[in-house]
Amino acid sequence: MSGRRRVFRLALWLGLVFAVLLLIPTGWMAVRSAGRIADTVDAAPTAPVVIVFGAQLEAGGTRPRPFLAGRLDVAAELVAKGKARAVLITGDANGSSGDEIAAMRAWLTGKGVDASRIVADPHGLDTYDSCRRAREVYGVTKALLVSQSLHLPRAVTLCRHFGIDARGVAARCDGCRSRTLFLNRVREIPAGVKMLWEILRDRPPAVRSEPDPISAAADARPPRPGR
Repeated sequence: MSGRRRVFRLALWLGLVFAVLLLIPTGWMAVRSAGRIADTVDAAPTAPVVIVFGAQLEAGGTRPRPFLAGRLDVAAELVAKGKARAVLITGDANGSSGDEIAAMRAWLTGKGVDASRIVADPHGLDTYDSCRRAREVYGVTKALLVSQSLHLPRAVTLCRHFGIDARGVAARCDGCRSRTLFLNRVREIPAGVKMLWEILRDRPPAVRSEPDPISAAADARPPRPGR
């Protein structure tokens, strides 16, 4: 019995150590993003650029699912209210569900965003690549990041790591099931571990590109609020 107890205690301690290590990135993200996430568009500060992270599309590959639609709606509202002058849409143009970039562009223009204000990164294959490429390829130094609140701590942390003065704006997710939101929130724990590992080894983005500054769109005269 004493041998079994020792094995049990060892397994318990190993489990606790593993749990602590697993949650370290979550704590770091919470600290790095503290005070940098707005719950509403009106509460958001201003920035030259708003970055919208891609996500899966509906069957048929032309319309965003609720996760992405909510992000795009908030981005369009930020531009309409003069909170940002340009939109950087970043996602996978060859995604498993379709061309995220084409669907995002069409949705934004359909919401009244001038096409000249939209810049596309078709190689933002994940949050790490999107943030790194926003800084290194598109020259973004200050931006609003639009995503759901469960994803924003990681997005803000990554973009700040790469030298972007990033602040998040929470997107809606109309029609999202509670189970979907819960699973995505749980997914952020291992995603945080992956993020920390990639930062520590300075992983290069999956696709390298020549610099293509977003300044022309970002420096354009901002629209009047409400237009």
